[in-house]
Amino acid sequence: MGSFNKFVSEYCKTWDKSGKDQFIKTITLYVKDEAKSPLFSKSAKLSGISESIYDLLLCCVRGLLKKDSIITVLREIVALHADIPSILLDVVCILDAETSIEVQSEERAQFCHIVRDLESFISDKLLKERLEIDTLQDVGTLKNKSFYTKFIKIKTKLYYKQRKFNLFREESEGYAKLIVELNQEISEDADWSTMLEIIQSLIGCFNLDPNRVLDIILESFEARPHLDQLFIPLVSSYMGDPQVISEVLGFKLGNMEVLEDYKEPPPLMTVIALLLQHKVISLDNIYPWLRPDDSIMAKEADKELKAVQEYIRKLNIVSTKGPQANGPTEFIEEKADPQEYWSNQKLVLSEALLSVTAWKEFADLSARMPVTTMAARPANALCKMLHALVEPLYRKHCRVSPKILGTPVPPLNSPLAPQACKSFEDMKETVIPALILLGPALHHDPILMYKIIRILRTAKLRSDDPLNYEALTVLDAAILPALTLMEGNCCMAEEVYTLLKLYPYQCRYCLYSRWKNESGERIPSLIRVRGNSLQRIKHIMKRVSKENIKPQGRLIGKLSHAAPSFLFDYMLLQIQTYDNLIGPVVESLKYLTALSLDVLGCCLLEALVARRASAPAPLQALAAFAGAAFKKHNIELTALLQFVANRLKAQQSQDLIILKEIVQKMAGIEATEEMTPEQLDAMAGGELLKGEAGYFSQVRNTRRSSARLKEAVVGTNLDIALCILSAQQRHCCVWKEYTEESSEGSQLKVVGRLADHCQDALVQLGTFLASSHAPDEYAARLPPLQELLRDYHVDADVAFFLHRPVLAQKIAAKVEELKKSSDSKSDSLEKSIERYSAASKDALEPVVTSITPLLPARVWEDISPEFYVTFWSLSMYDLKVPVESYDREIDRLKIAAANATKDSSQGSKGKKEQERYNTLIEKLQEERRRQEAHVARVRARLARECSGWFPARAAKSAKNETVTRLMQLCLFPRCVFTPPDALYCAEFVHTVHALKTPNFSTLLCYDRLFCDITYSVMSCTEGEAARYGQFLCRVLRTAMRWHGDRAAFHAECAHYPGFVTKYRVSNQFTEANDHVGYENYRHVCHKWHYKITKAMVVCLDSGEYVQIRNALIVLIRVLPHFPVLARLAQIIERKVEKVKEEEKTQRQDLYVLATGYSGQLRNKVPHMMKESDFHQVVHLVAPEQKVTAEVPKQEDTPASPPQPLDADKKDLRSERRKDDTERDKETKRESRSSAKERNKEENRNKDRSPRDRSHREERYLETVSPPHEHRHASDDLDRDVKRRKVENSGNGKGSKDIEERSPEKEKRKAKVRGDERKERKMSRKRERADDSALLEQKRRRDEQKGVAKLSGHQNGSQEDHHYEKYHKREKSPFRDRSHEDQRDKHRRSNESKLRR
Repeated sequence: MGSFNKFVSEYCKTWDKSGKDQFIKTITLYVKDEAKSPLFSKSAKLSGISESIYDLLLCCVRGLLKKDSIITVLREIVALHADIPSILLDVVCILDAETSIEVQSEERAQFCHIVRDLESFISDKLLKERLEIDTLQDVGTLKNKSFYTKFIKIKTKLYYKQRKFNLFREESEGYAKLIVELNQEISEDADWSTMLEIIQSLIGCFNLDPNRVLDIILESFEARPHLDQLFIPLVSSYMGDPQVISEVLGFKLGNMEVLEDYKEPPPLMTVIALLLQHKVISLDNIYPWLRPDDSIMAKEADKELKAVQEYIRKLNIVSTKGPQANGPTEFIEEKADPQEYWSNQKLVLSEALLSVTAWKEFADLSARMPVTTMAARPANALCKMLHALVEPLYRKHCRVSPKILGTPVPPLNSPLAPQACKSFEDMKETVIPALILLGPALHHDPILMYKIIRILRTAKLRSDDPLNYEALTVLDAAILPALTLMEGNCCMAEEVYTLLKLYPYQCRYCLYSRWKNESGERIPSLIRVRGNSLQRIKHIMKRVSKENIKPQGRLIGKLSHAAPSFLFDYMLLQIQTYDNLIGPVVESLKYLTALSLDVLGCCLLEALVARRASAPAPLQALAAFAGAAFKKHNIELTALLQFVANRLKAQQSQDLIILKEIVQKMAGIEATEEMTPEQLDAMAGGELLKGEAGYFSQVRNTRRSSARLKEAVVGTNLDIALCILSAQQRHCCVWKEYTEESSEGSQLKVVGRLADHCQDALVQLGTFLASSHAPDEYAARLPPLQELLRDYHVDADVAFFLHRPVLAQKIAAKVEELKKSSDSKSDSLEKSIERYSAASKDALEPVVTSITPLLPARVWEDISPEFYVTFWSLSMYDLKVPVESYDREIDRLKIAAANATKDSSQGSKGKKEQERYNTLIEKLQEERRRQEAHVARVRARLARECSGWFPARAAKSAKNETVTRLMQLCLFPRCVFTPPDALYCAEFVHTVHALKTPNFSTLLCYDRLFCDITYSVMSCTEGEAARYGQFLCRVLRTAMRWHGDRAAFHAECAHYPGFVTKYRVSNQFTEANDHVGYENYRHVCHKWHYKITKAMVVCLDSGEYVQIRNALIVLIRVLPHFPVLARLAQIIERKVEKVKEEEKTQRQDLYVLATGYSGQLRNKVPHMMKESDFHQVVHLVAPEQKVTAEVPKQEDTPASPPQPLDADKKDLRSERRKDDTERDKETKRESRSSAKERNKEENRNKDRSPRDRSHREERYLETVSPPHEHRHASDDLDRDVKRRKVENSGNGKGSKDIEERSPEKEKRKAKVRGDERKERKMSRKRERADDSALLEQKRRRDEQKGVAKLSGHQNGSQEDHHYEKYHKREKSPFRDRSHEDQRDKHRRSNESKLRR
């Protein structure tokens, strides 16, 4: 009503003055364009003219305006546009409905007057058409009162009364003539218009029913469907309504008889297909008449899918009752019923459409049908059409050979058929959509499948690649699913792979995943094949073994041609559970096609991704299988290597085991720590000796696989990236990878294992890259050394490990260059050495320059950059020739050649083997000669350069700094890198000593290496501990060789700078007191053994997993040279036995290690030495001939050797006589109280706990310790006792408390009681010998103290200087006794008295 009120306010109140004219003007604005209806505006919205007219008439009905004025206005506006009368009557109809509620009202009467006046300018016909009959009668337009009754009768007659057609009125002669006309001999070029005229004349003459005539025409068309050019225009001209034609055809479809012996679609289906193709009828008209209904077809498809899924479910059920009679057997697809197909009119029509090449109509019909796969007959028809479409393109570009003509395919003869493909772009129009629609049904025509694959492969090889994405779609939707439905067609699988291999692995693996997951889960036929294959592979995998690899491998190969992904998933699952299947399965894979092997790589990657990080055993099995499979078979490695690199980027190093296995199997480069000594020695030789004697496997069988690995690594630029990632991960895994819920010990164990994996993989990969690449190629791919250290944050050991082959190649290239530039024809050794030294200097000078700023300047004050680069750039190959390894391998090959000659059963094969052995012998001999010449040149070069290795400042400062830098920056980082590097470090130290390098103390270096190894041992991983043990073993071998051979010591150590005890600026060390003597060296060796024993005892008593494990590993490695003293061996053996008892039920790996070492140690007991044999215990040495065995002490100014005066000698003799008198008194006192002490000792031994024995052993260690540097013997003993007191008080446990708290006291008492009886007898003898040894040592130390006081020193006495420098600044914690109570002090005083 809002618009009505507005109308009243704007127009009614001023109607006579201006409202009328304004309203007419408003209506005029609505009808500006006569071509358009005034109902709508230009923006296609309602204009408002109807609303305005409605408001005008409503004002008149309600009496607001006069009727005459309104009629005048309506007459004017009706003339404005032709559509306004119709609009006006629409409004009148609305008012009619509104006023008809109350017929007797004034508004109704007023409305009737208005309608009556409208008759004057609106046509009577229009009024009768629009208005209701009652209204027309009220108005008076209809004056006949029976009009409504007549209207009802006519309406009933038109719409509800059937017309009775007089059939007898038709003449049968007319139908006979019609049939004759339609079925006479008609040529293909007959005129349909003439036929239409004849039919029309027959209908008129004989009064024929037009619908029956249409039926007869269609019947004639069915009889001769090849005359489509005649009948199609005839039907379309005769009956223009397609709905009528569809009804006639639907009636015929409903009464069509279904036969079983159809060889092609019924003629009626062909007629319908032709009518659809020529657009005479549409698919919407005929589709409702086709049977069965879509809902029925959908139910059938769902029923088939559920049946197959139920079969798969039964396969996965494990029965514990054995084979069941009603168990699932192999799913055999029932043979399709022909009548079932022919009764499905939609499928038959689709075949008919394809037979007449109506492609678009077929695609439309197929899109409507609820089926998952195409039936066989329509699929064959579509393949036949596709043959014709691709024939020109295939003949032009994809023929196998010009001489092979093949069977030509005729083109499609229908003018409405799709155009044949003449270019690759033409395939996008029809062929590609047809193949996608065909889907897995492509397997019905393998020849077409071959053609499509070759066309797509040819297009892929073109530079523009016109069918790139289309080919991927066809592979995904049609080719791969069709391959599954083929029965073991290996040739087709190989052909498919020729196309697939042109795509990167990302595309291929995506296709394989969709092939396995999406296609295999929604198509019943594929699910059925999957179930059958799964059942067969389960049967096969139960029977695979080494004895039946060939027959079982053939079965696996046959199954894998069709459905490889399902098979490999199950095989990999079995391999993760049973790793002994790896060998037989890898051998059986030789019957697989290239496609199956590629799918295997994809399935392996999926298995690795799906593996949980908490299950290392499946990962180990998968890694071992990957290494063996990739070596044996040609499978692409790119995806697996990229997977490892991505895992390393994500800071996950567990998967490095995959890289280790691949490099080990494919390149023959092993990362084993359990090398024999012979193998370690062979690793110092050339590449041929390494391959023959250094590795466990034969390297010669890895040439092809190594080339494939190199191609894969280099092709993806992952070679250096993997090395850098592995090096970074060595440190990252320590901080990033741990399990929060696990205990701390297991964390350290896991982290250590991960660090070792990173280390092994890095060494393997770096060794492989250096050996497989050409030197120039490797140098070009490797980042500069400074960039590795600075930008990639790689440690020096890794950076030089990667760059070492590059530096060696640069030196060799420079040598060749200098050799070519020299004019002299003779090549003497001196010139060769000169060239090598010059080439080394030129090659290493840039490295020295780049290394210098990377370390603090104070480092280079102790060691020179040249020494640092020399140490890291050389290898074991440069320092020593493994003569024994060469001789041993040559002898082995000679024996093998002789055996091959004697074996006459091999025939010519034996001669070939003999020739091969002889060739290897010659190559080894030549390699040995080359290495000997090379080592000689390196030795000469080092002899020239060694004088500048340790600067002069090092001679003025404490020698500890030089040794510290050497150990920190050189020895320790490299000795734990690889086993050959551990041997290299030991050999390099010996080489530096043998070269008589100035300012270097070999004795101090060895002393630092042996004296405190506790922290070094406990900071190692398992692998590093093994390598560190090998390093210590090799250093001990050198030290013990000098210890056991006086001649070797005098020849190699006596007058060498490394054994100087006093360093002078003038470097004059000719006096006797400047060098360590042989006997003093033996004392130092005893001290080293004691220190090593003490460090091992600390680790074994710690209770920490890592310390105990590393200590046992180091002990196993150094067993050839430590322990050699029987007493030390007993102490270590008891500690190891304690570890065995404690860890037997707790940590089994420690128990196994301890048991193994204990057995080896027992075997060595008969060869142990006594202390008297190891070094002189009682023998006295004259003071003027005695050389201190302390750590070398420097002197800044030259000092003359000590020359005591006669008076001093007399005083010294008098002091000695006093000491002898005191010793005699002490001996008498001790002999008198010995009986009482022994009784007390026996009583104490009865209740003594293992902890007491350990304290006694420690006291023995302190007692037999040689003098520490620059300290009195009494201070040494007292300080050690105090240290034990501090440690015991800090722990808060005494031996008595431990004895009371020990839960195993009673068990051990019974076990130890018998042993203690025997031990008591021996202990008395040992104690007497120990007491005499202590007295002798004290006297000897007092003599040394007297000599030291007499000797000159610029800072005063040596003892005072030592105290001022080391002890005065900071009070030793061991001298502080404030924490001891009176009881502890009393016990300490008693212990000291007992020792004296």
